[in-house]
Amino acid sequence: MSTPSGPGTTGPAESRPDAHASRPELAPGDDQGPPRGPGGAGYGAVFAVREFRAVFAAHLVSMLGEVVGQLALSVLVFRLTGSPLLSALTFATSMLPYVIGGALLSSVADRFPARRVLVVCDLVHAGCVAAMVVPGMPVAALLALRCVPAAISPVFSGTRSATLGDILGEGDAFVLGRSVIRITAQTAQLAGFGVGGLLLAAVSPRAALALTAAALVGSALVLRFGTRRRPARQVASGGAPPATAGRCPLLGDSLSGMRRLFADRRIRALMLLSWVPPMFVVMPEALLTPYSDGLGLGSVGLGLLMCGMPIGAIVSEALVGSLLGPRARARLTLPVGVLAMLPALGYAVRPSFGWALALQLLTGCGIAYSLGLDQWFLAAVPDELRGRAMTVLTAGLMTAQGLGMAVSGAVAEFVPVHVVAATAGGCGALCSLLVALEVRRTVPGSARPEV
Repeated sequence: MSTPSGPGTTGPAESRPDAHASRPELAPGDDQGPPRGPGGAGYGAVFAVREFRAVFAAHLVSMLGEVVGQLALSVLVFRLTGSPLLSALTFATSMLPYVIGGALLSSVADRFPARRVLVVCDLVHAGCVAAMVVPGMPVAALLALRCVPAAISPVFSGTRSATLGDILGEGDAFVLGRSVIRITAQTAQLAGFGVGGLLLAAVSPRAALALTAAALVGSALVLRFGTRRRPARQVASGGAPPATAGRCPLLGDSLSGMRRLFADRRIRALMLLSWVPPMFVVMPEALLTPYSDGLGLGSVGLGLLMCGMPIGAIVSEALVGSLLGPRARARLTLPVGVLAMLPALGYAVRPSFGWALALQLLTGCGIAYSLGLDQWFLAAVPDELRGRAMTVLTAGLMTAQGLGMAVSGAVAEFVPVHVVAATAGGCGALCSLLVALEVRRTVPGSARPEV
């Protein structure tokens, strides 16, 4: 705020005229896939797939390494400069280049074999982190090196998401696989900052960065030897073969793919549903530092508030993925996506620490709407554009969140923090409702989910 190979989902036909008959839309009433709940297949069936276990292991190792590395780089820059601004820029540079990679490099995910893309991205990331370890590296160079992995990160994430459809099939297993990736990311952030703090108490920031580079190399090795080689998606889906694909410039191909995606009303609406709720959800979270300061809380209180949303996200997604089937999750998608912003309205009364923590936990529970959204998005996107679509989706999500944080911080310079947080909740609910109605309008009447 993210299964055995098998046939795609079954259900009503896709609303797009050119939709593939084998990739229909999942909507309420189409309770497909393995049985859910007690005694049914669930996350265990996903982990039964050997290739997915390799993807999961690589993701866990790289995420822990990346979180530790981000913290270590922030500490290193602060020690070198004594500047809070430059230290904060190490986090900003991990998000801002996403839009560049998503817009200009998205076609990489479909033009080249997925395993090669994943391994190369990990190795490039590892090389950039290893370069940061060099003594005497200027701060400007450190920040520039941080931008490179951020630019290729949406390509990596989009390629991995598209590959999950190949590994797990296009049904409920894909949804649960994406759910595992999100849960892992949230958990790794919580654990990574704790581990990073302890690690930096024992070793230097450069040593921690060296461990991050080693973790990324380990991730690349797991992906190289733990997953199968598959042809480029454009080739596998009947698109341009490598010889002709090479004649189309990478930039032009990426922009052409984006135009095709945004020209489709259904895909456009689903992308907005993926971006708008998270953009508003992070606004109160970005203001927790000044809010906790206003309450007189120390660093421990701030840390607990920061943990509220990830914990809510982990618990809710795990429960919804384990206990509910595709039909129930589809029915929850739009209501939960809209209601996720409402807890932030509670900031209007300037809640105490306990109530603020409860608001953060409830807000984090809104991530559960992604489970139904994932299946709708997979069904709406043509096979040959799946990698690009996932890349653009990831880049847009990170950009929207960064924009939300920047806007909330700017407004809070002139308006009380609790007012900004509450207003973000109200505006977010309204905007999300408008997007949800557009999503609903793009589904055939007989398959429209309830709002």
